Amino acid sequence: MPKQIIKRFAPDHEVIRNHKHLRIFGNLLHDPNLWHMNRRSVSGAFAVGLFWAFIPIPMQMVAAAAIAIIARVNLPISVALVWITNPLTMPPIFYFTYLVGAAVLDTPASTESFKLSFEYLSHSMAAIWQPLFLGSLICALLAAGIGYCVMRGLWRLHIVRHLKRRRNGTRASPPPPL
Repeated sequence: MPKQIIKRFAPDHEVIRNHKHLRIFGNLLHDPNLWHMNRRSVSGAFAVGLFWAFIPIPMQMVAAAAIAIIARVNLPISVALVWITNPLTMPPIFYFTYLVGAAVLDTPASTESFKLSFEYLSHSMAAIWQPLFLGSLICALLAAGIGYCVMRGLWRLHIVRHLKRRRNGTRASPPPPL
């Protein structure tokens, strides 16, 4: 069950291999371990993807792909999970991580009004970069750990249920048509 659901939403191998930013990895993308769907590779991919989703850097997909290749976990899932922080979700997620960092550093959170200008961005970034990156690191580590454990647990639960059904001689009902 989890394997079919994940396969349905994961990007195609060729799309990932031909992505303009991921071409820098060349022949490393042809390692078959990067495309396998097993408990280790999927849970590791969740950890990698969720970690990089919470780190406020440009080109998060490239960083997630590099770590997925090094760790030999599922590459499409790692890259796809980075899109949790998309243009719609970035402001609330990174504001939350900023608040977490400000609470840990025991500094007051900035409540300035936002103005889209270079001066404002350079001034505000100088003031908020420490709480933002600390909060992002804390949230990234928590999300990666939770994602890893949840996926391991769900995969194990599915296997245990499957083995119980097999021992009892009952077959699972066929999936509903799409």
